[in-house]
Amino acid sequence: MSEVTAIVAELRDRAGKGAARATRRTGKVPGVIYGAKQTPICIQLDPRVLWAEMRKSGFSTRLFDVDLGAGGKHRCLARDVQMQPVTDQPIHVDFMRVSSDARLHVNVPVHFVNQDKSPGIKRGGVLNIEHHNIQVTCSPDNIPHEFSIDLAGKDIGVSIHVADLQMPAGVTPYHLELTETVATIAPPTVAKAGEAEAAPAAG
Repeated sequence: MSEVTAIVAELRDRAGKGAARATRRTGKVPGVIYGAKQTPICIQLDPRVLWAEMRKSGFSTRLFDVDLGAGGKHRCLARDVQMQPVTDQPIHVDFMRVSSDARLHVNVPVHFVNQDKSPGIKRGGVLNIEHHNIQVTCSPDNIPHEFSIDLAGKDIGVSIHVADLQMPAGVTPYHLELTETVATIAPPTVAKAGEAEAAPAAG
């Protein structure tokens, strides 16, 4: 069962850029709830509430119950957050409604653990990450929070593939083959001192 987080928001009367700017002047973050073949709803919420959730891991893979009071509760996924380029603060958020029988495409982050226990990395090997996120297809109640890859015992030359990820039942990679490489531990790229000195002489 996917984690569900309750957050409180308020209805907004108007849509459009002018209305969004007016909402920001009141200190709130404008947003919209859309999807599930229902009419989009304009909302606003406390930026501290949104920022607190964004700082937690798995923001894009957690389900939210957005409580609009008299406007009801809406189970959603956070789909997009626009940031102010100077202050890096959220200025707009999109939530997508989900139903229990829906099939979703979700980007799940990949985390690498125990790098200090990898003999390959200890010997100077480089962890080359091909996919920081893996897009999967799943139901709303079965969204993986993350994929954790244990590097303990992994040596230089090791490749980790999509097939090596522990996906729960009902979760499948989207547009990725099981043989797709997620990461490798490559040999050190620093040239030997003798090679570096010989190169100018050869030229």
